Amino acid sequence: MRSLRGRTFVVGLLASLALAACGSNEPKSSAAPANGSGLEKTTISVSTSAIADHSALYIAQKKGFFKEEGLTVKTEITPSTAATLPRLINGSLDVAALAYFSIFSSQEAKAGDWRVVADAYQAGPDVIDLVVPKDSKITSVKDLDGKRVSIAAPNSVGQLAVGATLKTAGLDPNKSVHWVPLAFPEMPAKLISGEIDAAWLPEPFLSNIQRENGARVIADTMTGAMADFPIAGWAATAEWTKKYPKTMAAFQRAILKGQQVAASDRKAVEAVLPDYTQIKPDVAAVMKLGVFPTSLNATRIQRVPDLMLEYGFLKGKMEAAPLLVPLPQ
Repeated sequence: MRSLRGRTFVVGLLASLALAACGSNEPKSSAAPANGSGLEKTTISVSTSAIADHSALYIAQKKGFFKEEGLTVKTEITPSTAATLPRLINGSLDVAALAYFSIFSSQEAKAGDWRVVADAYQAGPDVIDLVVPKDSKITSVKDLDGKRVSIAAPNSVGQLAVGATLKTAGLDPNKSVHWVPLAFPEMPAKLISGEIDAAWLPEPFLSNIQRENGARVIADTMTGAMADFPIAGWAATAEWTKKYPKTMAAFQRAILKGQQVAASDRKAVEAVLPDYTQIKPDVAAVMKLGVFPTSLNATRIQRVPDLMLEYGFLKGKMEAAPLLVPLPQ
């Protein structure tokens, strides 16, 4: 069977970061003089993906939490981690929502020195599932033996989650399936056309393909070893956090308020989703959501590198705590 295991992600990332180190023609974030609150810079650029996981940023923006801290936040959607990390390094982005898997993978490869300034998203039941076409003969994970399974990228949290699900069903994650890397928006059409046999889909793609095409869920991949798994955090380079400590603390205070609202008020999440994603209000009202953490807990996040090591995605033990920046009191 064809496997996508190995250092594919890191090799591509190293090449991208090498280019980033040479400089960029993209505009830098404003480094205006400190304002009355003593911030080292008052305008920062923050990136997310067009998924529900990062809605706390847009809640904080909408409710004026950044403005209260003297910050102007320019938000943007970036297509992938591979596109985001180089821009954090070259300074055209200040902070980004990053998958913990990518943070630890690139940290071990010395492709960057990262710091997590706040937790962003944690898995919940049925937020990322394995789905098959409604008329597929596949009825269980065991039926995936020899089949084509799409994930967003090789050497990623998707491969980790699906791999853990395969292992629980008695299949070898390295040999039992053909991994097919596809962007999430591409997966539904490829699945319905028969070009892949199963897809690993998060919301809103999960709800959309079920409602529009009758796709069937064969497994919730965020159970067992992956239950309540930390998915993403708000991250920056170590250099940035040292250079702009007051700006970082202001961002932390504001995003924490956004996380608290997202955690306690589903309607607030639903209200911002159509603003930065293609999620329609009727889908936002029924889609499954994970957890929006309101603390930065090293013990919880340590689960990520530990499981990555167990499944061979890291070469050695890695401690999460040194990469976490304490939240301001």
